[in-house]
Amino acid sequence: MRERLCLIWFFLLAVFAAKAQNDAILFPNTEVIHRDAAPVDLISSNLPIVVIETDGGVTIPDEPKVLGTMRIIWHQDGSRNFMTDIDNPLYLNYNGRIGIETRGYTSQFLPKKPYGLTTLKDDNVTNNNVSVLGLPKENDWILNALAYDQTGMRDVLAYELSASLGQYAPRCVYCEVVVNGDYKGLYVFSEKIKVDKDRVNIEKMDSLCNGYPEVTGGYIVLVDRGDGNDPVAWSMVGNNYWNNNYYVYYKHRYPKPESITQAQHDYIKSVFFDFAAEAENQNESIIDGYPAIIDVPSFLDFMMIAEYTSNVDVYSLSTFFHKDRNGKLRAGPVWDYNLSFGYDEFGDRSRYDVWQFYNGNNDGSRFWTDLMFNSPTFRCYFAKRWNELSAPGQPLSYFAVTGRINEIDELISEAVVRDNQRWWKMPHHAEYVASMKNWIQLRTLWLDNNVGSCQACAEVDLPPLVISKIHYHPQDEGNIVGDRLEFIEITNNGAAAVDLTGVYFRELGITYSFPAGSSVGGHEALTLCSDSLAFVSFYDAIPFGQFTRNLSNKSQNLVLADAWGNVIDEVCYFDSSPWPVQADGGGAYLELIDLNLDNSLAESWVAVLGIAEHEDLWTLYPNPTSGEIHLRVGSDAIGLDEIAIYDLLGRKVYACPCAFGEGQTELTLHPRLSAGIYVLRTGNHALKIVVR
Repeated sequence: MRERLCLIWFFLLAVFAAKAQNDAILFPNTEVIHRDAAPVDLISSNLPIVVIETDGGVTIPDEPKVLGTMRIIWHQDGSRNFMTDIDNPLYLNYNGRIGIETRGYTSQFLPKKPYGLTTLKDDNVTNNNVSVLGLPKENDWILNALAYDQTGMRDVLAYELSASLGQYAPRCVYCEVVVNGDYKGLYVFSEKIKVDKDRVNIEKMDSLCNGYPEVTGGYIVLVDRGDGNDPVAWSMVGNNYWNNNYYVYYKHRYPKPESITQAQHDYIKSVFFDFAAEAENQNESIIDGYPAIIDVPSFLDFMMIAEYTSNVDVYSLSTFFHKDRNGKLRAGPVWDYNLSFGYDEFGDRSRYDVWQFYNGNNDGSRFWTDLMFNSPTFRCYFAKRWNELSAPGQPLSYFAVTGRINEIDELISEAVVRDNQRWWKMPHHAEYVASMKNWIQLRTLWLDNNVGSCQACAEVDLPPLVISKIHYHPQDEGNIVGDRLEFIEITNNGAAAVDLTGVYFRELGITYSFPAGSSVGGHEALTLCSDSLAFVSFYDAIPFGQFTRNLSNKSQNLVLADAWGNVIDEVCYFDSSPWPVQADGGGAYLELIDLNLDNSLAESWVAVLGIAEHEDLWTLYPNPTSGEIHLRVGSDAIGLDEIAIYDLLGRKVYACPCAFGEGQTELTLHPRLSAGIYVLRTGNHALKIVVR
């Protein structure tokens, strides 16, 4: 409440300060002259220093890439970076070969050039996947020149905000750049959007992926100019109400235009047209409507960042989509936000009081307006998401965003001075930063008043489904590769049967959607596996279904959601302590100790060896116990070697030989165990022990 009151007060101040008759806060009406000013002799910086030398000192062209060497000076302890460290390996984050070219569309014609580069091995041909400036390993990178942006932070801020919503966005690091001895100014070293487990985490494809299910993914599609370098794959009718013949152009980014097959092209194009048709028809059915085609949360979050920032290019330019194998169509990642947060180099389109998905300009395909204007459920969830994200302390709250702006401003302030000396590109930096914060106040209040009601979707009745077992890193068993033996168990922790229609795993990494009409009975469990044939062969059990791709052997966030993306259950496991480490390739799987425990906590899980408990053949009593344990067994005890007890970290804490005499069916064990929960294992059998 206090934050909202402060915003109202700031709103009144901003309105009184407005210089124009319309109710937008204008940025300083001063011409920005990009000029070749005095050269800068860079001595040191608080930011990493990227030093590039092309072979023979050749000028960097648009394409093809030219070869060169890149060295990055970076004191990882946070101390200053000095050009004199250029030959000191202790402070070189990267020292190797690259291929480099200029990039961008209008920005490429500015004196300060943006660059695209590939890290290469010494043979100048092989891509070199490396971690640069702490970013995950890859070989494709961008040096963003911050075109048109006097704040120097719009792209970075938008990407960070998108990531804070839980979506992948390119990670960025500010730096200063020197090319062939010439100081080029303040840049952002960032990831390029591409298929990678740490970027757009979708399945890779080749020319043989033409039949089901391989043809279903993965894909990256870009909406952009029809006159660019990449060929147009197809077009869709746009939102421009001044021009009924306005079209939006779609391009293949993965697979690339030169390698995509006709079957792949036809498939991904059909996904977009099917989605557009169902959105236009207002078909909200979770069986055959647009929620069955798209990942609603990614579309909500994509539009949230687009609208919060009032990005003038979004929807019709630099707009990405992606789709995993057997997965839903997803919006994003976000890209190219230099004309946003109230600033527009080419007009007055980034206003605080418009919807960018339908503002009369060159907007995207009509399904955006169909979602927001014609789908009451989508509009309700958009309002609900806005209320969540703009609440005090949340990522899109005024003080959270402006606090981050202040942090970035302090970080780059020193480099802005040098960049201005070189280019006179950001002479009014401080004024633009202040104006952007004023604009955010107005935008926040406008969205509050125009986003609509979320009452209809405020309370959602979610089924009591619990992720109860996870086998993420099985051992190889004979001729069966361990990845084929992965499984996830889901338990209905309620007495009534649950309709599973539309329930799916929301996060990329694995893909599975329950088919229409499927269900699970009260207090029953079902198993999803990575390979049905291997599962039946090895476990002698029939799985409910088979998911696509494999679980991570390190860490993965499993989010079980309904068709609208509402989270039913969520578990992010790890392969290290305090999570039970024996589940990391040690033959055990993770099992939830009790369905009523918080399964997001490591202490709620135990590592269990074997596929299931066999209490019909193996019985422990008393359980709970204060010490002595009686183990009653069936005839399958013959030939077993050892009885072992493990703690919740998967450590063996007790063992004894299986010394059953002829006709003997019971053993008494005397383990010295402290109070806690343990697992007794022998052969393929596992039983839980509670010690008091």
